[in-house]
Amino acid sequence: MTELLQREPLLKSVVFLRILIGWHFLYEGVIKLFNPDWTAFGYLATAQGPFRSLFIALTGEGTIGWVDTLNTITLIFIGITLILGIFEKWGAIAGMVLLLMYYFAHPPFPWLEQRNVEGSYWFVNKNLIELAALWVLYQIPTSSYFGLNYLLKREHKTIKTPQS
Repeated sequence: MTELLQREPLLKSVVFLRILIGWHFLYEGVIKLFNPDWTAFGYLATAQGPFRSLFIALTGEGTIGWVDTLNTITLIFIGITLILGIFEKWGAIAGMVLLLMYYFAHPPFPWLEQRNVEGSYWFVNKNLIELAALWVLYQIPTSSYFGLNYLLKREHKTIKTPQS
């Protein structure tokens, strides 16, 4: 694995993937933050599949505000960690959990009518694909190659000087 990570073209590709996915999450979070009319209510209220009752329970008057806020904060957190290359593994984990929830709120199972989703899929949709990409980012962290972690480690190394 170490030999694989020393291949610079691969690292550059994974960094590019990390930044693109980070941008997607950050954009989604910022759009929701600045849109006072946005709510997850419609998405959750039309949930299907085995966890339908759980998602519908999240639409309650006392919970939907929390759900909206946590969704927005989590999207922004994931975006920032992936773009800046700091706490990259935490961002990847949070992203995978969030995408798994999105996936199971509207699972692309062929026996379900596809409602409130883009397109018609069989088992695999964009949420599952992005989740798989985050799994790759978790497996191949690149923040020590390009990102704030890299800058902080580099700065840390230059600060240490041998004392006479």
